[in-house]
Amino acid sequence: MPAASAGLLRFFEEETEGVKVRPELLIGMAVALIVICVLGQIFF
Repeated sequence: MPAASAGLLRFFEEETEGVKVRPELLIGMAVALIVICVLGQIFF
């Protein structure tokens, strides 16, 4: 049993590569995209 939990801890400690985006920025971009789509439907 202890060996399995040690493997999980090691997995979560690894640094993942890739683009790091703050959650606030991601939500803001999603809301902006929704607003742009709605305005596009209204005006075009």
